[in-house]
Amino acid sequence: PKNQVYPEELVIPAAARLLGRPVKWAEDRREHFLTTTQERDQVWDVAAAVDDDGRLLGIKGTLIHDAGAYLPWGIIMPYISATTLPGPYKLPAYRMAVTIAFTNLVPTTPLRGAGRPQAVFAMERLLDAVAAKLGLDPAEVRRRNFIQASDMPYDMGLTYRDGAPVMYDTGDYPDAQAKALAAAGYDDFPARQKAALAQGRHIGIGIGNYVEGTGLGPFEGATIRILTNGRVAIYTGAAAAGQAHRTTLAQICADELNIDVTDIDVVGGDTGVMPRGAGTYASRITVNAGSSTRMAATELRGKALALAAAKFDVKPEDVELTHGAVRIKGEQGDSITFEELAKMTSGMPGYALPKGVKPDLEASGYFTPPQATYSNGSHVAEVEVDPETGQVTILKYTVVHDCGTIINPMLVDGQVQGGVAHGIGNALLERMVFDADANPLTTTFADYLMPTAEIVPTCDIVHMESPTPLNPLGAKGAGEGGTIPAPAAIVAAVENALSPFGIRITDCPITPQRIVELINAASETNQEDR
Repeated sequence: PKNQVYPEELVIPAAARLLGRPVKWAEDRREHFLTTTQERDQVWDVAAAVDDDGRLLGIKGTLIHDAGAYLPWGIIMPYISATTLPGPYKLPAYRMAVTIAFTNLVPTTPLRGAGRPQAVFAMERLLDAVAAKLGLDPAEVRRRNFIQASDMPYDMGLTYRDGAPVMYDTGDYPDAQAKALAAAGYDDFPARQKAALAQGRHIGIGIGNYVEGTGLGPFEGATIRILTNGRVAIYTGAAAAGQAHRTTLAQICADELNIDVTDIDVVGGDTGVMPRGAGTYASRITVNAGSSTRMAATELRGKALALAAAKFDVKPEDVELTHGAVRIKGEQGDSITFEELAKMTSGMPGYALPKGVKPDLEASGYFTPPQATYSNGSHVAEVEVDPETGQVTILKYTVVHDCGTIINPMLVDGQVQGGVAHGIGNALLERMVFDADANPLTTTFADYLMPTAEIVPTCDIVHMESPTPLNPLGAKGAGEGGTIPAPAAIVAAVENALSPFGIRITDCPITPQRIVELINAASETNQEDR
């Protein structure tokens, strides 16, 4: 987590100022595990009522959330979890009792997904149980319960973390799953599974669907300025940490001003030039900083056109922006560069402003979202499991992802691929283990395992676009959707691969040791039943 303060982050600069010397902080991996934060530890007990066709009548349950020793983030994570569980499905009745448990572990703070992967895991595993109980295909159970595109906007009857109703704005959930199943070769899988089993191989397939509230407020701002060297500067409160904000915001600005993205400089997180900004979290930057950038760029476009029109003594509608200049419309129209326009407004000798024109080639925009905007997607995982060792190999991973209007497909691909990698770690590897006295047993990367390029496949990604009317771009968040349904899809696939053993998996990560334990337990039960 980046938007909380650890004590040493204050002590170090204070000590440096006091001593007048550089001060460096160092901690080893074990110390880091012991003193930073964690997320994902929840226990769910859920039950569903369905009719004979597998349509949901209601869900009730309990959620116990491990908050750690204290609450730096209040009840945000379990609240998000409880309001995320219904997902893309119609749910006539819903009740979830939430218990927040203080433990002697490190505190809980938001991590990519922030309570949603656990909720989606509970819901998708529950639907798989419904399918098994009724002898239906898991995809068909989901199809029968989807909210339809024609139902949008759809009121879930819940209140989101920002106090606004959980109101799904746009999306076509049945089509997302249909596209994912087609891309994954779902209809052909039973034949592939049968052929593999005849060879002694255990392969399985699993589905994970989700809806995610993104674009959280309260606001984000941007200031855009045309400089006297002809370049354009964007100042935003959104500081990037690898999400390519600079590219996204520059592209939004470039499209509005009709310039090349290489002519734009983006400065993020500098409170000296942009004192007000909420920050980078909650899949919110494209929605909020992107929208404020569009608003500022649109205003600046109007100012540049008006200034050039006054210079040429024509109407603003008679001029146009083109490649860092403003020209009179027509093949032989006069033009003036952004550099010259900026010098006109700077008071430089030799440059005079037309009468009545303000020296202003700068604009600011602040965007406040009326509510969250809801991204969605469907994941299909195909895996192979070795029952002897418990080793899981991901053979194919398919993602259909809908984040509204896509600004840059390549960047969204990167976010989705990285999110899936994180989800694979959650599903198969990452777990903090403690002994009976709460001493950590996984304090190095030899014990706490993370996904590597060796096990993370290249995802087959299909983009859908359901633009939202809630912001000027029509965009939704894209940073967490790759992670949220991945554990549910992968664990379902593992369970499907091991269906000959008759096991049920209701927890994750599902490590090789855990898989072997489940198989052995199932074998013992079968022997006792004989």
